[in-house]
Amino acid sequence: MSHSWGYGADNGPEKWEEGFPIANGPRQSPIDIVPTQAQHDPSLKLLKLKYDPATAQGILNNGHSIQVDFADDDDSSTMTGGPISGTYRLRQFHFHWGDSDDRGSEHTIAGNMFPSELHLVHWNTKYPSFGDAVSQPDGLGVVGVLLKIGSANPRLQKIIDAFDEIKSKGKQTTFSNFDPRTLLPASLDYWTYDGSLTTPPLLETVTWIVLKEPISVSPGQMAKFRSLLFNAEGEERCCMVDNYRPPQPLKGRKVRASFK
Repeated sequence: MSHSWGYGADNGPEKWEEGFPIANGPRQSPIDIVPTQAQHDPSLKLLKLKYDPATAQGILNNGHSIQVDFADDDDSSTMTGGPISGTYRLRQFHFHWGDSDDRGSEHTIAGNMFPSELHLVHWNTKYPSFGDAVSQPDGLGVVGVLLKIGSANPRLQKIIDAFDEIKSKGKQTTFSNFDPRTLLPASLDYWTYDGSLTTPPLLETVTWIVLKEPISVSPGQMAKFRSLLFNAEGEERCCMVDNYRPPQPLKGRKVRASFK
């Protein structure tokens, strides 16, 4: 199995199926969410996200995105309610973005792209660890937050301020005392569907919760995302842009909405 995947012409999403046949599976993500076709489900609960800033540990350029990691050995930072049952712990969050302000999100809304998308990755604590949960059909719960161009977002700025230290692949630094809840929009209304990881190994183990309301990001802040690099130090320079997977076929799945 090949692990040398990326977002280039030779190793990008169109090629992932060669190393990861599940890329053609029945519940692949992301998808295009068509609001008029989503079904309001009154049984869906309010989404409850409780995050402890003390669990933030570090920020990393992993060569595919930038990722903020959290200590997940207790129930200090969790997701409950919504479409899930039980308690899911926050493991990390990361972003996807494009090379321009008119593309970059993974989920699209009625065919419309956003410049970036934030993913908050949680795992089901009925399993012993993240590693165990990641292979289970109900193992992961990911909250997707769309970013739209607008005024500068001061809550994103702390993350962006760390970019200079993690410009290239493999770079990491401490990143503490951060509450991811500050990145969420005022409304937690959401769409939900059964899906997959959007990067290899593309495991079909994700309950997706995509928030209806986007958050703002300024053109200048997006430019800082695009200044990051896919490459490690000493390698040929390659700007980290277009690190998103295009929408995948719905294949009969239902998209439910928590709102009318």
